Amino acid sequence: MSDEDFVQGVRVRPSLYGLGGSYKDAVMFLTGFNEARSGGLMRGFTEWLVVRKGECSSFGWQALVLDEAIPNVEGLGWNKLGNSSSREENEAVQRLLALLCEFLAMRDDVMALARMYGEYHSLHSRSEDSGGV
Repeated sequence: MSDEDFVQGVRVRPSLYGLGGSYKDAVMFLTGFNEARSGGLMRGFTEWLVVRKGECSSFGWQALVLDEAIPNVEGLGWNKLGNSSSREENEAVQRLLALLCEFLAMRDDVMALARMYGEYHSLHSRSEDSGGV
């Protein structure tokens, strides 16, 4: 079973994996699975999300996904959870799993992965040149 097939299975039947709609539970589950894979499942996921956004960020994937999944909820990153409804949190879990599937498809294409890291490096180089980071 590929990583993408596994995540797709979690996405289709989250309760089978002990997930009930809590974003924190989904993050903990994926973090644990990633650790069991020696970091190989999600290596590059944060960088990919930064490239998608088109601007540097000090947030990790956990907060970047929240900012994308529930943009109309007040706050940044994890702070959004305190202001979100259970429906919005469930949407964030579904968006996380969808983004992860999209990332995994890109990650398995060596040239696409190389381009993504090149774009990530370019974003940081521009940020450093302008005095940011």
